[in-house]
Amino acid sequence: MTRLATTRLSLADAVTCWALIDPVFAAETATSVIYRATAAAHGPVALKLLKPGAGDDEARGGAMLAWFGGNGAARVFGLAPDAVLMEWLDGETLGDVARAGRDDAATLILADVVERLHARRDAPPPELTPLRRRFASLFRTDPQRWPADARPLVARATAIAEALLDADAPATPLHGDIHHDNILRSGDNWLAIDPKGLLGDPAYDYANSFQNPERADALVLDAGRIARHATALAERTAIPRRHLLAWAVAHTALSGAWNIEDGAPFAHQAAMLALLLAEHEAG
Repeated sequence: MTRLATTRLSLADAVTCWALIDPVFAAETATSVIYRATAAAHGPVALKLLKPGAGDDEARGGAMLAWFGGNGAARVFGLAPDAVLMEWLDGETLGDVARAGRDDAATLILADVVERLHARRDAPPPELTPLRRRFASLFRTDPQRWPADARPLVARATAIAEALLDADAPATPLHGDIHHDNILRSGDNWLAIDPKGLLGDPAYDYANSFQNPERADALVLDAGRIARHATALAERTAIPRRHLLAWAVAHTALSGAWNIEDGAPFAHQAAMLALLLAEHEAG
């Protein structure tokens, strides 16, 4: 893997430094622009260029992806502070599998990917974000900004988050943004992309999967699915079912707080909280 020590890498710089051929625009997100290109040594590759102000999570993501070493995550071929060159994954996403009616199979695949990401490795990248810092938005968001009927739910979720963060859990390097559409097929393999680089309880990496995949509200906003998902993950991982649900509650409240800060809709999170808390309290 080639590491470049530079503060800003343009598309032209990346093409020259990594000997890329025929870069073509592939996608744009709020934090990055992605190109598909060819590298002589690697074949099809994805070049991810971070936008100015993308944030520390995105900047750490490339180093975290490289640290996974291709075990459960896409391989990284080149790295700069604001750019990642990695293998091109052209298969379906795990979200496609779930949305096609194979949600139970998708759950087991997701658990397998996370298990590989959590495999023991050498020292992780520096400056991973502790989970308590990750949850800052939840604790600073005024509860009055939630709808009145959701405020008791948020209060319970916040108390659960505090208890989880106060617990003496293993400090494991985490992907930090595991959801169905961040896991893609590569041949017979499934690989994660776009880690955030967190540090904390390994159960947290399953939390976001409860309110995903995207564009599947009828699937995820269903008490039966929440129960099945929690049971399947607990059986596959040996993490206590109620502990998995507790992190799902905490993360869903955090996700709602992020949306409130961004001025985005948060009705999905409010509805999820009611379902998750009911399942968590049922044991």
